[in-house]
Amino acid sequence: MRRALAALLLLVAATITAQDADGRFRAANEAARAGDLLRAVEEYRAVAVAGGESASLYWNWAQVASRRGALGEALWALLRGRAVEPGDGRLGREIERLREAASLQPAELAPEPLGAVARLGRRLRLGWVALAAAVASVLCHAVARRSRAPWAGRAVWASSALALAVGAVPLAGALGRPTAVVAVPGAALLESASASAATVGELREGEVLPVLAESAGYLRVEDSSGARGWARQSDVWPLDRPPGRSPGQ
Repeated sequence: MRRALAALLLLVAATITAQDADGRFRAANEAARAGDLLRAVEEYRAVAVAGGESASLYWNWAQVASRRGALGEALWALLRGRAVEPGDGRLGREIERLREAASLQPAELAPEPLGAVARLGRRLRLGWVALAAAVASVLCHAVARRSRAPWAGRAVWASSALALAVGAVPLAGALGRPTAVVAVPGAALLESASASAATVGELREGEVLPVLAESAGYLRVEDSSGARGWARQSDVWPLDRPPGRSPGQ
């Protein structure tokens, strides 16, 4: 009885949260139509942090950011949206358009090739395919033990090989380094993770950077020229989580 009540309470809470997210999303769209772009962005951010991420949310966020002239923020929103829903083709087309507008090379948006592998795995739902192949392999093993038919042994090897091959795709994607987008113009590359650190360079707005380390509001990054240093997380936004959320949340 207690478990059923707890499950019911969780369902009610989830429903209320979803309704609140829908309401804030509509409020953000209305603010954008009224020209209150800063409020629209804050509403989109609140929806994302609350768990209401979707391709539509980030598409709208990117359009508002573009209207504000915040090209790096717009690219971040589109790239985050693609990470959430890899199958949305319009995000890819808009990313390409903004990449050209920012005079960025394709490699400057994809410094980690394994990131593309991870997106492919999510888009094709290869995790489920690998699970199905593993189950098929177990069943084939069971059949092979009871049958001497030539096809049974071949089916075991084929299903096992498929499970390993498909399962390697999500695994390879998980081995890639996290990345972040330079979301603001003039973002400084710093000597250390400190407010008093010396500036050693300037990062290009919109560029995607591998994240080497993280420390109290700072990210250690590497740009396309090979320069390494620290950047404020308020300037360089991670792509592996919603804005404002800490690692592991």
